[in-house]
This record gives sequence, C-alpha cells and structure tokens, in this order.
Amino acid sequence: MVENIDVTLVDWSRWQFALTAIYHWLFVPLTLGITFIIAIMETIYVQTGKEEWKKMTKFWMTLFGVNFAIGVSTGIILEFEFGTNWSNYSWFVGDIFGAPLAIEGIMAFFMESTFIAIMFFGWNKVSKKFHLVSTWLTAIGANLSALWILIANGWMQSPVGMRFNPDTARNEMMNFWEVFLSPVATNKFVHTITSGFLLASIFVIGVSAWFLIKNREVIMAKKSILIASIFGLISTLMVIMTGDGSAYQVAQKQPMKLAAMEGLYEGQEGAGLLAFAILDGDKELNDGQDEYLMKIEIPKLLSVLGYRDANAFVPGVEDIVNGYEYTDQEGKLIQEPSAEEKIRQGRIAISALGSYRDAKKAENTQVADSSLKVLNKHFKYFGYGYLNDPKDIIPNIPMTFYAFHIMVMLGFLFLAYFVVALVMITKNTFHKHKWLLWIGVMMIPLAYLASEAGWIVAEVGRQPWVIQDLMPTVAAVSRLNASTVQITFWLFAAVFTVLLIAEIKIMLTQIKKGPNH
Repeated sequence: MVENIDVTLVDWSRWQFALTAIYHWLFVPLTLGITFIIAIMETIYVQTGKEEWKKMTKFWMTLFGVNFAIGVSTGIILEFEFGTNWSNYSWFVGDIFGAPLAIEGIMAFFMESTFIAIMFFGWNKVSKKFHLVSTWLTAIGANLSALWILIANGWMQSPVGMRFNPDTARNEMMNFWEVFLSPVATNKFVHTITSGFLLASIFVIGVSAWFLIKNREVIMAKKSILIASIFGLISTLMVIMTGDGSAYQVAQKQPMKLAAMEGLYEGQEGAGLLAFAILDGDKELNDGQDEYLMKIEIPKLLSVLGYRDANAFVPGVEDIVNGYEYTDQEGKLIQEPSAEEKIRQGRIAISALGSYRDAKKAENTQVADSSLKVLNKHFKYFGYGYLNDPKDIIPNIPMTFYAFHIMVMLGFLFLAYFVVALVMITKNTFHKHKWLLWIGVMMIPLAYLASEAGWIVAEVGRQPWVIQDLMPTVAAVSRLNASTVQITFWLFAAVFTVLLIAEIKIMLTQIKKGPNH
C-alpha cells in the first residue's frame, strides 16, 4: 500500500504526460507515412525523368519538413519526463525501458537526421540515385525510430524477457529478443505505423482535393491522389488486420482493457461485439443494472476476436474485480483471483522484499532466503500491493469505450473513402464531384481524431498500470511538489499550443502557395 502519496501530484503528473503525448502524436503520424509517399514519388521521378514528379516530391517534402521539426521538439520533452516526473518508474525498469530508447537515439534518429539533410539540401549536389536512397533512408529511419519506442511501450503493456533483482529492487533484461519480438510489441508497431500511413494518405488526398476544388495544380493533385489512395487502401487493410491482432493480445494480457473497450461489466460466453452502443452513465459496479442504454451487436464476434473461439468466456469488469473461473479450450478449469486477493498477495510480496533487504543488511541468510521465497511466490501481483481499493484497477470506462468505437468507425469510413477515391481517380472523374472533394478535405481532422483515439484506448485503457500488474502510477511518480508540476503543465500547454498554431499556419501558407513557390 502506498502511503503519504499526494494524489494531486499523481493526477497532475499524468495530465502533463498525457498533454505532451497528445501533442507529440499530432505530428508523428504524418511523418511516418508521408515520407514513404514522398519516396514513392521520387522513385517515379528518377525512373521517368519527368519534372512534374520532382515538383510533386519537393512540395510534399516541404510540408513534411515543417511537421518533422516541431514533432522532434515535443518528442524530446516526452522522453525527459520519464526522468523528471516518473523517476521511480525509471529506476524500477530503467535497465529494460532505457535500452530501446537508447537504440532509437543512436541508430534511428541519427540515421534519420543525417539523411534528411541530403533529402532537403542535396538536390543538384548529389546524384539522382543517391538522393533517392537518402529519401528512402529518411523514411525508414523515421519508422525505425517508432519501432524502438513502440517496443518500449509494448513491454510496458506486457512485460517479458526480464527478472526482478531483489538486491537492487530493479528489473533487469534477461532476453533482449524476447522483449524485441514480443507479440504485443510487434503487433503494436505494425498497427501504429500503418495507422500513420493511413493518416498521411488522407492528408495528401485532402490537400490535393483542395487544389482540385480551386482548379489549381490539377495534374499534381490527381497523381498525388492516385498514389495516396493506393497507399492508403493497403495501409487501412493492414490497420484492420493488426487491429484484430491487437484485440487478441489485449484479451490475453489486459482483460480489463478489453472489458472497458466494450463497456462489458458482466462476463459472457459467446460475447458479441458492439457495432454501436450508448453507455449508461449511472452504471455502478455490482449494481445489477444494464450497462447500455441501447446497443447493436454482432453475435459472438468479441469471443472470436479475443480468444479465437465463438463460445469462449469473455470476463467483464465485475468478474475481474470480484474474481471468476472459466473452462479454457483444453477443458481445464481456470480460477482468477479477485482484485482484493491480488492486493493482499501484492502486499505480501512488498513486505517480503523489505524483509529480504533488511536481512541481507544484517547478514541473516536464513531470513533472507525465506523472505525471497515468499517474494517469488507472490511477485506476480507485486504491483497490486500499492493499490488501496479493488476498484482502483478499473480504468475510465466511458473514455476508453467511446475512443475505441470512434476509432473503429472512422477506420471503416476511411477504407470506404480510399476505395471510392481510387475508383474515381482511375476513371478520371474524381475532380467532377465537388462533394467528394470536400469530404476529402474534411477527412483530414477526422484522421487525426482517429489516431489520437487509438492512443487513448491504449493508454487510458491500461490504467492504473504504468507496467501491467507490476507498477501502478501511484508508485511510479517522482516525489515532487504538485505545484511544480502544475506550473510546468500550463507552460507546456501554452508552448505546445503556440507550436501547433504555428505549424498549422505555416502548412496552410505553404499549401496556398503551392508547389511553384
């Protein structure tokens, strides 16, 4: 149990990190995807020698450069916050979490920053082929940067490949490849970068649609829409496929998150997936009331997505809090303890760790060995020992639920739009439908909304855990004065907002100027 922790400090630290992450993710997805679109366009230029492709490449490259510069600044601040606001977390798992971040800085970021200079300033200074290679390496570097960050995040969602060292009270990496190839991490990486590809495709189509509305740069706009619609369609199919993988991994590793995503309070065998629903805002734990005011569901699909079995039991929020049992696919009875029992075992583990370290200092080998056995027996629920109430394991259900369903609905909307755009542009009729062009423009903010919603599901849905089952936010936070965090929160909010406004203004100015300036 955590005592003498300022709840206000924890809340403000969480809000500050969320603020930085949300602003950072406004810039990153476009960087991930538009670099590949630029590389494809430049490849066509090198192969055909047509200057129109070079003009297109340089135009989209300018918009990428504005976005990249501001994205880097917010990313640096985000990484510093692990040390300033979450120092206990950094101590507890720094040996593991720091490794992918270090690799990201040494390999991916330096690779990206080196070749981006050639990409922007190497025209007519290096050969066409070398410049093209630099553009592709910039695109690869941007996505390699995301790889290492998402490996670190995936490990937080499902910690693997490590052992706890009771002498230092730190987790140590035992198997780098287990961390690197974790199914949660690899699925998260592919899902995240392809969502960035999707967003970039929507951005390119939306801007190009604006040119067509204004009857400007018609050839460039049509060719850009063709490239982006193909790239976006493939990316969206990958997003859907990896979204299925994400649902499966969440069901296996984070059942409470899955329950929150579907607003499911009472577990079911053969659980249906909600196509549309409205939650009852007055629903309370164990009150026996229906959790939905209305719902439309696809029968048994949630069981299929989560467990690859149409009749599988999907636990709800109340089951996970109260404890439950079910029969697995092999016919074995599985009993999952209640949150209260996990808290009890977690406190035993924490107490045993304290006894072990005291005994080691006193050179009492017998007590140390005995305490270590108790610690190892109960370590699975170590993080629960820092919680005070079984209800603490419940995330913000409405936020997780609506973010998830907004993300899914928009994803299928984007899929339909890419198909329509591709068909229309190949028939050379896209420009004749003003309503379709305006929809393309309006899709841009919706793509950003869907992207942010995905991260809300991933991060809000796993609360209260910083590291799943091992460390809650109350144990991870730095011992700071809450007022210090409040001040920096508002400072960051002001600075990030100014940066965002500046980026939008610069981007709009560049778009209005077009590729000829």
